[in-house]
Amino acid sequence: MRSMTLMGQSATPLAAAGVRPLQERFTSMRNAVRVQGFPQYQQRRERLDRLLDLTLAYRTRFLEAVSADFGHRSKHETQMAEIFPAVANLRHARRKLKSWMKPKHAPLSFVFLPARASIVYEPLGVVGILTPWNYPLLLALIPAAEAMAAGNRVMIKPSELTPATSEVLRELFANGFDEDEATVVTGGVEVAQEFAKLPFDHLFFTGSTSVGRHVMRAAAENLTPVTLELGGKSPALVHDDYDLARAAERITFGKLLNAGQTCIAPDYALVPERKVDAFVSAVQAAAGRLYGRYEGNSNYSSIISDRHRERLQKLLDEAERGGAKLVRLGDPAVEAEEKNEGSRKLAPTLVVGGTPDMTLLKEEIFGPILPVVPYTDLEQALRYINDRDKPLALYYFDDDGKRVEAVRARTSSGGMVVNDTLLHIAQEELSFGGVGPSGMGRYHGFEGFKTFSNQRAVYYQSRWAQTWRFQPPYLGFVDKMLRWLIGY
Repeated sequence: MRSMTLMGQSATPLAAAGVRPLQERFTSMRNAVRVQGFPQYQQRRERLDRLLDLTLAYRTRFLEAVSADFGHRSKHETQMAEIFPAVANLRHARRKLKSWMKPKHAPLSFVFLPARASIVYEPLGVVGILTPWNYPLLLALIPAAEAMAAGNRVMIKPSELTPATSEVLRELFANGFDEDEATVVTGGVEVAQEFAKLPFDHLFFTGSTSVGRHVMRAAAENLTPVTLELGGKSPALVHDDYDLARAAERITFGKLLNAGQTCIAPDYALVPERKVDAFVSAVQAAAGRLYGRYEGNSNYSSIISDRHRERLQKLLDEAERGGAKLVRLGDPAVEAEEKNEGSRKLAPTLVVGGTPDMTLLKEEIFGPILPVVPYTDLEQALRYINDRDKPLALYYFDDDGKRVEAVRARTSSGGMVVNDTLLHIAQEELSFGGVGPSGMGRYHGFEGFKTFSNQRAVYYQSRWAQTWRFQPPYLGFVDKMLRWLIGY
């Protein structure tokens, strides 16, 4: 759920596949669609079976590759946050595929009876998937599985920031699928740019809002429909009546999973003004229970690159210069020593007393930094949220059902979780996506199947149809019917 440097500064050399073979692969896929047509249930099911079996077979390779790309990431975390939801999604798609593919009856107005109508879900053709670095396995496999379930051929371009994982993905698809069925292309920024320009039947992108604009602009040249899974500043709002220790523990877990490099991580916490100090203490206690000493803890992830770590450090430096109080949850001396030894781990930090002009309160943080924003009453907190872009997720902590529904009704976000964080993304029957700057389009489960399908409207006329009575020349019958139908 995060950014790749599609149009950015880094320009790694083109992979062996290069730009030209990229076009050749796409053309080959498009020709295969024209010659072979669209796959029916058995072939789609068999492709999902293959992808599931291969994902399980490559599990150990993925655990090692992801950790190598990050500099360190817990194998438990990768299994829990990537492999488990990807496998669950594949099993769900296999189980539901037959019912998803059935045409859906569409009711008609009595005027058109005895005709009938239905919605038929047909494949689009060739789907392109641009994946991010923060969950490089999950965010490649889930859209790929749902595109395949919908009967499409798939091209995947992983992030250049996770080369080891990208290579394992490439090998998985190369060993398990014909290149005209599904393929992975690797390379740097130039390959990603050319990929976004291909005339796909649908382009799926997960990453930052800024890069999403470039992707959408490139796709617009071909009128390619896009799904953009972006991010934003997802708030965690704690009501004055809610148990502070429980809220702190759940917010801390959501924030520190993958060291905060999660698009739906709580980006800032809105806490009653009189409870800010207590909340800080509760987060310190919760973080200690969850991770202990961060710098050497095998359960705590590294930052993906030196550049991203430096970016996060600059956010902290700017906030401190601006008068904010930094509550560092690690030992600065140990952190500095490990940094000198090449570690990219960054200890969690709470920022208290930040001002709206600070970058970490304006832009998505994407790291283990949590600003704590005080509020005096719920109205003020809701105004704070609504004065900003619509977030990808909103987390509200309150046991009062009426207030929960009031907050839901008065805010807008891609998803919402009550009294916890992150868990909505793991539900196959809940659609996932953003709204406004946090994204467009939905996937997961049937919503993903629909996203990658042409929802074709089919009208079946009856031999007993009477609609000929409404054809010219318009006689008295038409006048009478129109007066009755319109009501004048």
